[in-house]
Amino acid sequence: MTAFPARARRPSLLLAMITITAVLAAVPAWAQDFPNRPIRLIVGPSPDVFSRIIAEHLQQAWGQPVVVEPRPGAGGKLAAAAVASAEPDGHTLLFATPTYTLNAAMKLASYDLVKDFEPVFIIGVISYALVVHPSVPARSVAELVALAKARPAALNCASAGIGTVPHLACETLNKSAGVNVVHVPYRDVNAAMMGTVGGTVQMFVAVSTVARAQILSGAVRGLAVTTAQRSTLLPDLPTMVESGYPDFIMPGWGGFLAPANTPKEIVQKLNGEMRRAVLKPDVQERLLTVGMETPPAYAPTQVGDFIRNDVARWTHLVEAVGLEKLREGSTAQ
Repeated sequence: MTAFPARARRPSLLLAMITITAVLAAVPAWAQDFPNRPIRLIVGPSPDVFSRIIAEHLQQAWGQPVVVEPRPGAGGKLAAAAVASAEPDGHTLLFATPTYTLNAAMKLASYDLVKDFEPVFIIGVISYALVVHPSVPARSVAELVALAKARPAALNCASAGIGTVPHLACETLNKSAGVNVVHVPYRDVNAAMMGTVGGTVQMFVAVSTVARAQILSGAVRGLAVTTAQRSTLLPDLPTMVESGYPDFIMPGWGGFLAPANTPKEIVQKLNGEMRRAVLKPDVQERLLTVGMETPPAYAPTQVGDFIRNDVARWTHLVEAVGLEKLREGSTAQ
């Protein structure tokens, strides 16, 4: 993401703090009593470190325990079901990621992100990086595509499993560049990266924090990132858009959703306190360390728009690649 000079950011930070104060002042007295018991942050198939950083701030701010509960099974369905069926009082929240919007696009979801949840806040965005093994004689996306065209089905692309973001990235590259790179699913991100580092596969689209360490060590070569803007973590890498593929935008993100019918006043209070959290420099630094770059501070209605747009983006990519091709299975490595 684009970094702004500290001097330019001060007025906007001051305005944001004034806005938060005004929003909280407008909350009815009954909602100001929220929270009145422990808050649960339910985490599906994603690292829980992001939620723990926000949980620490909420606990300090409100003096109530904030418990992070990992429920990684069933591709997010268990976590989503636990929150969707919870009392809509703001004390149970879902930490949502592209897993949920991609599931919706692939028609694998057992929930409706719009009808079953209230949007609360987006805490950050995550970039992915296209990396190749050093033996691959390509130093740009253009050179990689030329190589793939010259050697049909000779190059392999790792993923963290069928239907994951890296899998869709592999197939999108095939579709948009007109190449035939063979998808090789692994059991998880670490196994896929190690397969690429070891040269068993030639390329992988990895979360930038995972990719960055391997790029700096020389174990892999970075070619591009999948966000619309360059990543703060890998500022020297161009985007896939800059590399000639305007529809190749696959940002990761993380944010919180509440059960449907949670009172708007409580949603606003949650949004305001989470906004206050991500404006703290130490929180921003901790989030960036684990790969989460701070986006604009969205109001709940903007979070809803963000999620609907993300579903639409994934749906477009899924339809371009072909739903059946993405769902077809093969033996995981």
